[in-house]
Amino acid sequence: MIPLRSTERVHSTSVVVISLIAVNVAIFFYEVSLNPFAQNMFITRHGMIPDRFEWVDVLTSMFLHGGWLHVIGNMWFLWIYGRNVEDILGSGKFLLFYLLCGIAGGLGHLVLNYYSRVPTVGASGAIAGVMGAYLVKFPRARIVTLVPILIFFTTLEIPAALLLLYWFAIQFFGGFGSIGTAQLSQGGTAWFAHVAGFLAGMLFIFLLRPRERWGSY
Repeated sequence: MIPLRSTERVHSTSVVVISLIAVNVAIFFYEVSLNPFAQNMFITRHGMIPDRFEWVDVLTSMFLHGGWLHVIGNMWFLWIYGRNVEDILGSGKFLLFYLLCGIAGGLGHLVLNYYSRVPTVGASGAIAGVMGAYLVKFPRARIVTLVPILIFFTTLEIPAALLLLYWFAIQFFGGFGSIGTAQLSQGGTAWFAHVAGFLAGMLFIFLLRPRERWGSY
């Protein structure tokens, strides 16, 4: 299933969402412009490596991505869910919210992979936080989703709560299923960054006191 758009109206310009997408894409294009050796050095220097943890790497790693599908998927989800969350928080609070969720996601990964030497990159923890906030503030919204049926595709309006809880369950059980897998010699999905980011988003959306929007839901 591929989410296409939210049915919730956006009442303001999504300045921070658009800016974050532009910055992430620009940095990714810089990454792919490097030769393989320089690219590995760049990711190793600015990605978050639990075994040599530095606070600044938690922030810089949020703007790096491991491939085309990684960056496209993350930015697409940010666009779908982030605009409504920015709309109710306002641009300044939304940027703070995004960074806090990204930090929470990075720390969630760190706690359970403390001795890993594999660089962790991606905005997934922050975007998971945006999704958690969307679940809290727009529980009755619907997501227009592209769904395969046999050899055809169709679009359905799926309740956001169902879609987001299903996504969270995949991350949660995927994370516990990955425990015990060697992380020193291989990469993979940072499941607990997603879980921690999602839960942080559900918490921070209350602490930052968003504006209420009485929209279609």
